[in-house]
Amino acid sequence: QVQLVESGGGLVQPGGSLRLSCAASRSIFRLVAMGWYRQAPGKQRELVALITSGGNTNYADSVKGRFTISRDNVKNTVYLQMNSLKPEDTAVYYCNVKAIATEPIWGQGTQVTVSS
Repeated sequence: QVQLVESGGGLVQPGGSLRLSCAASRSIFRLVAMGWYRQAPGKQRELVALITSGGNTNYADSVKGRFTISRDNVKNTVYLQMNSLKPEDTAVYYCNVKAIATEPIWGQGTQVTVSS
């Protein structure tokens, strides 16, 4: 079965940048979209960014203009470039894959902490 391995999280100062990576063990059959979600303590998990199999993207209003999602089909990897980070971005970030007729696949989560 497909597994997702996340990397790139860590501690960064406000205004800094970070790039998250999510590598799939193989290409996804009948891929619909890949995305990033995040969950802060006491908060519900929310969609941050999404990229469809056709390359269309969608972003949460709170990250528009600061975050960029991209995909490398050869490496079976999705990225989240995060710029101008704010303390409100602090959360555990989860990679997600959606495909037709399959349950969603989730990465293990990676902690992003934005603090001085």
